[in-house]
Amino acid sequence: MKKKVLLMGKSGSGKTSMRSIIFSNYIARDTRRLGATIEVEHASVRFLGNLVLNLWDCGGQHSFMENYFTSQRDHIFRNVEVLIYVFDVESREIDADMEYYQMCIDAIKQNSKDAKVFCLIHKMDLVHEDLRDRIFEDRVAQIQHRSSPIQTTCFRTSIWDETLYQAWSSIVYALIPNVRLLEAHLDKFCSAADADEIILFEKTTFLVISHVSKWTTEDGSAVAAPLDSHRFEKISNIIKQFKISCMKAHAQFQAMEIRNGRVSVYLDMLTANTYLMMVVSDPDIQSRAALANIAAARRHFERLEESNIR
Repeated sequence: MKKKVLLMGKSGSGKTSMRSIIFSNYIARDTRRLGATIEVEHASVRFLGNLVLNLWDCGGQHSFMENYFTSQRDHIFRNVEVLIYVFDVESREIDADMEYYQMCIDAIKQNSKDAKVFCLIHKMDLVHEDLRDRIFEDRVAQIQHRSSPIQTTCFRTSIWDETLYQAWSSIVYALIPNVRLLEAHLDKFCSAADADEIILFEKTTFLVISHVSKWTTEDGSAVAAPLDSHRFEKISNIIKQFKISCMKAHAQFQAMEIRNGRVSVYLDMLTANTYLMMVVSDPDIQSRAALANIAAARRHFERLEESNIR
């Protein structure tokens, strides 16, 4: 199953850099050597077996943008599942940026009316921290005004922190068929393994696909996980950088186990396309038992992926 994803925005907004970090194992500082995208670059990225993201990275130079809306309009905007539009937060041509975005929205409404739309307000690290909320909210208001009646989801992003993984995880989540069924099975596995939390990552990108939690207080009542709300994206970033370091050392990353005084964390391959992270706070559950539970679940989730995640 192929799903067409358009990545659009003015030249220099950061589209190719973020694509290279998420899908091609670049680290942020290495994206400086990337050149401008010429016309449209195509890439196919496989997720969960049969799900293939057909990613169109569209060059943002003025001449290319004009062609997208005239001679190439039907070709570019037909059969789009997701439009990702990237705004450079420091652009001095915000009105022109919004005009191009409006043209994208009009073309999407005409050619792919059911497409999901995500807008990334990018390079937020360049904005003073005290101004970020106000500037982001102002951009979101402008975007939503231009998007109506299409519902648009906006993210603030930077290649230098976890926000990039947070945005792209949400985008990929929206593309996965039957994701609720996957979550239901993860929830059952979390209960059966007496785990506090389970997070499922896509193997290559380490984007978060899904997660379930069972955190409780001492009296047994459920509470939110007592952890950083951005922990998933930070974990994605850390593990991916560790994988890259292993590759540079000609080693292969396979699994990881971390323990402290409060919890044990197990990171292991679940299926050919996914990694699972299991968090256990019960001190009576030994490593051997936790790893045996993951091994026992492996074949079940492989069959689920083969039969249902299509």
